Amino acid sequence: MSLDPRLNAFRDDLADRRLEGKVKAKRFVEGEPARCIAPVADLRAGRGDDTAIGSQLLLGEPVLVFERYDGWTWVQSERDGYVGYVEETALGAVDPAPTHIVCAARTFAYGQPELRTKPVRTLSLGSEVTVTEEIEERGNRYFRLSTGEAIFHRHLAPLGAPLAEDYVTIAESLLGTPYLWGGVSAFGIDCSGLVQLSLRLAGKSVPRDSDMQAQIGIELQEERLLKRGDLIFWKGHVGIMADEETLLHGSGHAMAVVKEPLAEAVKRIGDVYGGVTARRRV
Repeated sequence: MSLDPRLNAFRDDLADRRLEGKVKAKRFVEGEPARCIAPVADLRAGRGDDTAIGSQLLLGEPVLVFERYDGWTWVQSERDGYVGYVEETALGAVDPAPTHIVCAARTFAYGQPELRTKPVRTLSLGSEVTVTEEIEERGNRYFRLSTGEAIFHRHLAPLGAPLAEDYVTIAESLLGTPYLWGGVSAFGIDCSGLVQLSLRLAGKSVPRDSDMQAQIGIELQEERLLKRGDLIFWKGHVGIMADEETLLHGSGHAMAVVKEPLAEAVKRIGDVYGGVTARRRV
């Protein structure tokens, strides 16, 4: 059985040493641990900004690096196994390990713990940071990070605990987020990215792409059985049921995360891409 190149690092000239004996390559190497240090980094199909975005890395995400060449790295995410090329400047050391996760849709990281100062950068829901101390300034509490930045304390949560039991609540916090093919952040997200991010923050790890996600959970044979939290699939698309009649999804038609009546979505998507291919309960 052939290996999925999205989830296995192999080329004719180079491959992950763990795949030795499973694929042919001129050279096999050990992956070098690294971590994403950019707010968001595009994971591309090849070197260069003109290549397609397959997915993205969020701040703090661990990766294995198999190659560094001409300002680009060939990596595999240790979070979901996705393989691609990312700019070398987006990666840094694995230490210190993250301690907290961004629990707001978006938050500012300030150069000092003061809301009237200019933010240094903006971080997305799901980003992971290392907190070193807690500071109070003019009645507001902030967490100081290992980078020296400060973030409002209510926008961070301890790493490891689910942010919500109902993952749909997390997905709903991203309503209005622009649609971005390959996106996984609150700055831009696609249909399967919305499913993966919201489930991860609720403590459930799922694959990256919609065809992979169509294998999780249990299959539902009839539309009348759908309820909040169920997933509905088309060829190349996935949506989340907000209730028995409403679909929540990253919509390329609306170019945003939206809610709409399921019946309308089924008709519109069906006219272009065909009918529903699967219904799954996570």
